[in-house]
Amino acid sequence: MLTQLKAFADSGLPLRQEAGESDRQYPYAQQIARQAVRSLYAELVLYPKPGLVSLRDNGSHHDMDAACFMRSLFSLRHYFRRITIAGAQGADFQTLKLLGIVAEQRMLQATGGINTHRGAIFALGMLSAAAGYCLGRGQAVTATVLRQAIVSQWGQALSMHSVPPVSETCSHGQQAAQHYAASGAREEAALGFPSIFELALPRLQQSLHQGRSLYQAQVDSFFTLMAHISDTNLYHRGGAEGIAYARDIAQQFLDQGGTDHPQWLGMAERCHQQFIARRLSPGGAADLLAASCFVHHCAEAFSIRIAHE
Repeated sequence: MLTQLKAFADSGLPLRQEAGESDRQYPYAQQIARQAVRSLYAELVLYPKPGLVSLRDNGSHHDMDAACFMRSLFSLRHYFRRITIAGAQGADFQTLKLLGIVAEQRMLQATGGINTHRGAIFALGMLSAAAGYCLGRGQAVTATVLRQAIVSQWGQALSMHSVPPVSETCSHGQQAAQHYAASGAREEAALGFPSIFELALPRLQQSLHQGRSLYQAQVDSFFTLMAHISDTNLYHRGGAEGIAYARDIAQQFLDQGGTDHPQWLGMAERCHQQFIARRLSPGGAADLLAASCFVHHCAEAFSIRIAHE
């Protein structure tokens, strides 16, 4: 099965699709893929993000840097196009999952075995597939429609996927989720990504509507995620004490107005240094921030486009 999938992935097209037809039949797939990669890049360059890698420094990480992340996201550019096409064709969850497995293998090859974007492969992959599903049916891409597509098309399979088989090798995040009874990426997807659609995206849009820049809105959105989600990356590194500390620090930042505070940058940078000192890294929040940026930009691009066609 994996050999067949490898041929599928290498071609960039489903087996029934003739080469050369995809650009004509799915003209939006490349644009969706670009939005996904740009969202990952936007998350990478955002600073300060407490404990996380940026162009400024490596945060709490000694095994990865910005160059490693760039190699990773470059390796994923074709994956997002392929999973968009699969979504447009109404592919089942098993097909999407296998595409994600191949993408993860390529990520690890590009980074020398370092997990930079495993969570993003899953979250942005599902959102790209949902965008393809909607556009393939002439629907405008809005946050509501994207979420409905995920739940209606793959919700049942995602619910089953949220409980890994006993024989499956668990990631650090999954091990932490099991140990601390925390929710992770699988549970998020099964619920239709509530952290994206009910937390991060509304906060992003609220900050924009209040006149702050996209950069500031992304920072506010990131701290909102840190203050509320059960980030399995934080559980893995700091246990229950670490995640309680992260939530408290993030909520303090928000209670003081977030980026509306005149000294917000210094406040956020101090949080960053405190996370580094404790070796805390909210990687789950980073993945969900990238996914929220993706939804925001896709809604801007495709709801207008569909409305005028």
